[in-house]
Amino acid sequence: MATTKEISVEDKLRALYDLQLIDSRIDEIRNVRGELPLEVEDLEDEVAGITTRLEKLKSDLESIEDQIKEKKNAIDEHKSAIKKYTEQQKNVRNNREFNSLSKEIEFQELEIQLAEKHIKEMRASIEHKKEVIEQSEQKLEDRKTHLQHKKSELDAIMAETEKEENFLMEKSAEFEALIEERLLSAYKRIRGSVRNGLAVVSIERGASAGSYFTIPPQTQMEIASRKKILTDEHSGRILVDSVLADEEREKMEQLFAKL
Repeated sequence: MATTKEISVEDKLRALYDLQLIDSRIDEIRNVRGELPLEVEDLEDEVAGITTRLEKLKSDLESIEDQIKEKKNAIDEHKSAIKKYTEQQKNVRNNREFNSLSKEIEFQELEIQLAEKHIKEMRASIEHKKEVIEQSEQKLEDRKTHLQHKKSELDAIMAETEKEENFLMEKSAEFEALIEERLLSAYKRIRGSVRNGLAVVSIERGASAGSYFTIPPQTQMEIASRKKILTDEHSGRILVDSVLADEEREKMEQLFAKL
């Protein structure tokens, strides 16, 4: 039975560097969008929040209007009661009955005063809520206009880059499948810990790209031999020689140019 040929260290390094070039290209595309997706999301949340508050304010307004109607109906009932008790006073047989009816009339008048006080307070509340509603509606329109502008901006960028990004993400997945799990995990860990997302870098002028720390000549020779996977002792990045990097970069540029 034939045994599966093990992938060489050089092929692993090439696959890793190719993956890095693809992922860096995806990073560039996403950087073009910058904070736009987050801005759009924040504006959508704000529009939803203002809309919910407006609905609540309008519901409160309807509730207060209903309460005013109830108070007005109660005042009418109190007035009817006063009229009834006043009529009854004309037919009383003694002062005790007259005084009792007078107290009822006085109670009804107090209830009317209290109801009118509540109506006055509720009308003041209505005026305040109407002002808040007007301000909120203006703010909502402003935010909707701003959101539409930002969404159009984002849609335009997405239209330009979506096809390329989707293609590159598929390619990234293909190259990930070529790399053993341990190496891929290390790549992702390093990539996630560095600001520019560079987990695999080439040797440039005796140092790893973007670093000022010189790599010893012996180590540079080992890297150039492509027999071992070596990392920069200062940054932890995986190192490849400049010749390999140039070859893979040229190959990837041809791939990107087709998009």
